[in-house]
Amino acid sequence: MSLRLLRISWVISRHRLDTLLPIARLPWWLRVLLWFSPLRLVPLGKRSRGERLRLALEALGPIFIKFGQMLSTRRDLLPPDIADELKRLQDQVPPFPGDLAAARIEKALEMSLEEAFAEFDRVPLASASIAQVHAARLHSGEDVVVKIIRPSIDRVMRQDMALMYQVAKLLAKVPEARRLRPVEVIRDYEATLFDELDLYKEAANTSQLKRNFKDSPLLYVPSIYWSFTRRNVMVQERIRGIPVADIDTLVARGTNLKKLAERGVELFFTQVFRDNFFHADMHPGNIFVNCDNPEDPQYIAIDCGIVGSLTREDQDYLARNLLAFFHQDYYEVAALHIESGWVGENTRANEFAAAIRTVCEPILEKPLKDISFGQVLLGLFQTARRFNMEVQPQLVLLQKTLLNIEGLGRQLYPDLDLWSTAKPFLEQWMKERAGVSGLWESLKRQAPELSHQLPELPVLAHQALSRMEHEHRQRHQQVDSINAMRVQMARQGKRLYRLRLGLILLAVALAWQPLSGWIALQEWPILAAAAIGLLLLVWQ
Repeated sequence: MSLRLLRISWVISRHRLDTLLPIARLPWWLRVLLWFSPLRLVPLGKRSRGERLRLALEALGPIFIKFGQMLSTRRDLLPPDIADELKRLQDQVPPFPGDLAAARIEKALEMSLEEAFAEFDRVPLASASIAQVHAARLHSGEDVVVKIIRPSIDRVMRQDMALMYQVAKLLAKVPEARRLRPVEVIRDYEATLFDELDLYKEAANTSQLKRNFKDSPLLYVPSIYWSFTRRNVMVQERIRGIPVADIDTLVARGTNLKKLAERGVELFFTQVFRDNFFHADMHPGNIFVNCDNPEDPQYIAIDCGIVGSLTREDQDYLARNLLAFFHQDYYEVAALHIESGWVGENTRANEFAAAIRTVCEPILEKPLKDISFGQVLLGLFQTARRFNMEVQPQLVLLQKTLLNIEGLGRQLYPDLDLWSTAKPFLEQWMKERAGVSGLWESLKRQAPELSHQLPELPVLAHQALSRMEHEHRQRHQQVDSINAMRVQMARQGKRLYRLRLGLILLAVALAWQPLSGWIALQEWPILAAAAIGLLLLVWQ
């Protein structure tokens, strides 16, 4: 652990990443520390700041490369020179040797390359943070690509995750950061990231996504060749499309970029709400465009190692929140947050609605180019902090995907009206979910279970009625027992009252008794009190 931390520190120092900090915005004491830092003794060299950042992320491994990939999709948040360099992390990470790739394939398939493929190119087509891809051809003639997991990658990833856990646990002790639930967020990220190391899972995800969009004009997903797929090797259909980030080529081909951007929004919402199964790693390196018909472009998706889904409750709450947001009904947004438990029950809905309105109102009815989601998220974060809103770990993957989609849309067609594109789709989805058709679909889904239980309904009804009758008798017995206890307690109370009264009367008579021991005739009330007292004591 300490060695890994030292290596991270060394890489940061070697590439002088301290020069990327906005010195003018830092506190004075931190500026002084940086001024006297030993890092200033390390020469900058001739490399640009973007190249130094890219090389540092490459040297640090897959988790840091993933972070760089995500940053590369947000050209609105980065200077162009840095964004251009980080773009290379999407599919131009330094590869491992082709001979090593061939050896790993032969070991996984338990056959030679010649037996498996008619042709195999040892020079990789692309190389990313976790795997690299080689072109090949099967003996049956199909062109395919072979994906191979990098050797010994899981060891480095586990070291980095352990460091992230330590930082998260430290943050969890800070009251201000505790509501962010850093440990839970890191745990979800770990599970998602390590799923990418199992290509069986990626192949299954790819097959599921292909079924969801079978014959769809929105998306094409390549086929998987299961007989050549193992845990660390996967073979799938080779696709030929234009990288979505290659805007110049798309323009040269006459691609309808407006329609392409709108289909990207529709594709995202279709995956999240119709299928509840979404590609969660949609950076430009994984997305291509089929431009055979430039006026009707189609997306092509690869690398389905990271996918996400939501519970039905989160799905409904999210859709209702977005619709309320589109309709500028901020009170409904606040009420839904309170109802779902995302903020405390003691939160006043009108105050929370006013805070959300202040952040969101300026961005509505604006094209994508005029919206800074970074500023919006910062404003929402400050609002959440004020109202002690906790981060929902199950939504973090969706938020990351939405940021990727927004960054992609900003590059394709900056004038895209995100709200008007998404609003009709969500309204239709809610209508189908809550309407007659939604009820009918729910009944059809439950039909097998209902048909299985239908013959048992008479027995279940008889058992339920018998149970109700038994419980009814028990309640009657309990009521009778309680009434008997009440009567008994009332009798005991009356006896205790007579006993106390008799003792009081005797005590009064004895107190008034003359020293001679005889009672005169005129003192008959004392005699009567004594007699009544004796009678009450005897009558128990």
